[in-house]
Amino acid sequence: MSNQPYSFFQSVEKSFDKAAKFTKFEKGLLEQIKACNSIYSMRFPVKMDDGRIEVIEAYRVQHSQHKSPCKGGIRFSDAVNQDEVMALASLMTYKCAIVNVPFGGGKGGIKINPRKYSTYELEKITRRYTSELVKKNFIGPGIDVPAPDYGTGEREMAWVVDTYASLKPGDIDAAGCVTGKPISQGGVRGRKEATGLGVFFGIREVCNMTDVMKKLGLTTGIVGKTVIVQGMGNVGYHTAKFFREHGAIVIAIAEYEGAVYKADGINEEDLFQHRKKTGSILNYPGATNLAKTSDALELDCDILIPAALENVIDGENAPRVKAKIIAEAANGPLTPEADEIFAAKGILVVPDMYLTAGGVTVSYFEWLKNLSHVRYGRMEKRFSENMNSHILNQMETLAGKQVTEKERNFILHGADEIDLVHSGLEETMIAATREIMDIWKNNPDIPDMRTAAYVSAINKVGTSYTELGIFP
Repeated sequence: MSNQPYSFFQSVEKSFDKAAKFTKFEKGLLEQIKACNSIYSMRFPVKMDDGRIEVIEAYRVQHSQHKSPCKGGIRFSDAVNQDEVMALASLMTYKCAIVNVPFGGGKGGIKINPRKYSTYELEKITRRYTSELVKKNFIGPGIDVPAPDYGTGEREMAWVVDTYASLKPGDIDAAGCVTGKPISQGGVRGRKEATGLGVFFGIREVCNMTDVMKKLGLTTGIVGKTVIVQGMGNVGYHTAKFFREHGAIVIAIAEYEGAVYKADGINEEDLFQHRKKTGSILNYPGATNLAKTSDALELDCDILIPAALENVIDGENAPRVKAKIIAEAANGPLTPEADEIFAAKGILVVPDMYLTAGGVTVSYFEWLKNLSHVRYGRMEKRFSENMNSHILNQMETLAGKQVTEKERNFILHGADEIDLVHSGLEETMIAATREIMDIWKNNPDIPDMRTAAYVSAINKVGTSYTELGIFP
């Protein structure tokens, strides 16, 4: 685990303790915020296609119930263990608090490599896991709401909601027991690209802060900035897409088989199709191959976006990183040692804890949609279009001029579900970025943006506990 003397959960606790010094809460309350409230470790048998029985190891951790329900993904991975699930659950608590999503943190994990199982076996495992959660009251629209994570997606969430609904007949809000579902099962439009879009909105807001950019020796705004993305999964792909569409130049993309570099920019969709055809991102037309994926992390660029796995930048390779801004689009891609090296070098690390909150923000919108039983935009879309049309006609009559067809369509457009979801996400990320930056600016002793983000989270969770009257 890259020369790291402590576990993932301990490294989260270390970051917490670093920030706790800048808050006003007493030690006991801080201990309560830090602790995992409930840990459910389970083993259950599943019959495989060849007739043998396999005992599956799985977890669900509810880190905090200062707000209900708890919220957090379910990951399918060989590397799943209790410590990792605890760490990810605690990060969810802080993440939700920072972006003002009223959930406590939770996380789930099943210790399997999904690629080694048939679809039918995965379905049996997922459904059995869900029924175990129902049995112990560890899932429900007002209790604990899972979502997709590493190794899971819409398909698995559809199995979860179907199993839950069959075990809870007559629960009118059953669809709200899980998010990240297919649209036809109560999912929300915009969920797929949510994390990548959230990363883009967060970094764009940082790049629009003139004083921050001046300190880093960069111009204000996104246009013309050179970007490197590590990871071509859902988050990496969409992050690269939004940066490219808004004028940044994605000069390198890395995957586990290697990396490609192209000074005038890479189109992520072209690269995706190339990989589909050849089985690798290497030998992308016009690009230079880099043998080691880690080499891409050390190239010269303005913004480096690790969007794959944890601990890819540590005390060993951090001194060679040349980026001015590191945008953490994965869970825990930097070790605490790397953080200290970057703080000393004046490199800005925009922390995962809030930067990857796009997923949970849009999950929150999906949950609200499920509880309200109405699609976003259904009530007001036509009213807005009719009103806009009336205003535009009046303006054109008074001015004696016509707007272009393109402008007309833009002005008349009433908001669809995806427009409202993207707008809500943009507002959330901008507000959170400003809040964290204000905390950092107002307390010069805070060493970095991660600590400022933790301070923001601890203040909100602590205030919530205090106002509940649990800690008078």
